[in-house]
Amino acid sequence: MFLAGLVLWLLTVGVTYLTGNPILLPTLVLLGSFLVPVTFVAWAFERRDSGEITAELVFRTFVVGGVLGVLGASVLEAYLLNPSVWMYVGVGLIEEAVKLGALALLTRHLAVKSMRDGMILGASVGFGFSAFESAGYALTSLFTSSGLSLSNLVTTELLRGLLAPVGHGLWTAILGGTLFAWSTRHHFALTWRLLFAFLGVSLLHALWDSMSMIAVLVTLALTGEPWQYEVLLRGAVPEPTPAQVTAYTVANWLGLALISAVGLLWLWSLVRRSRRETRTPSRVYRVRTGPLAGSI
Repeated sequence: MFLAGLVLWLLTVGVTYLTGNPILLPTLVLLGSFLVPVTFVAWAFERRDSGEITAELVFRTFVVGGVLGVLGASVLEAYLLNPSVWMYVGVGLIEEAVKLGALALLTRHLAVKSMRDGMILGASVGFGFSAFESAGYALTSLFTSSGLSLSNLVTTELLRGLLAPVGHGLWTAILGGTLFAWSTRHHFALTWRLLFAFLGVSLLHALWDSMSMIAVLVTLALTGEPWQYEVLLRGAVPEPTPAQVTAYTVANWLGLALISAVGLLWLWSLVRRSRRETRTPSRVYRVRTGPLAGSI
């Protein structure tokens, strides 16, 4: 699936460059934005625990969950967030909350809620969110002050496709596995572990989004010149030196790699835990998903 989609995307890129035909742009955006997310969801689907995890359910969580997540995050971020040092913390909390809510809404009637299936369906919602968000970023990057930029679009899709496996899909898979770990046919279990998982995943999300800014600060702290600080104090952006460009790039990618490693190790610990019996926590709040839903 991945190789066939990659060949189609490369052919679309080549033909669009050669012909300049704008009709091909939607094909280019959709192929580039959905290829990696769909591939990972298909791979995860083959590792489901129960027969309830059907292709229809995975498709619904991917599309409906992804769209609900993007719409919910857009509304909440527009009304609740303002530019500040803590803005990315707010983004992480909001986007992880809406994805978790979409997952719970779409899976509330499952008879069996296993940790492994929770990770699979959580990843499906997360990758759906990622695909639709990437399509938006790719389309936005196309428009520049000097006209349409096909190179910007291709670069954006390559970068986001490369990073997609360790972004939204990974974070929501962790939340989904934790939510399903002690849930039952008629209840979702709200535990301290779920709260800590939500806060931890939101923190990883916030660090990921702010890594560019963090890399700038690290670069200035290690290689900053006095004249650059004076320029910053005047409200302008100083010209970086070649050494600083290299330092920024290394710091940025090392930071993203570290965040990815933490998320992957966390997910792996959940996978290992899902293979053995887990003891129900002593304090669990159960939210009904069937009749009288909403009572605790």
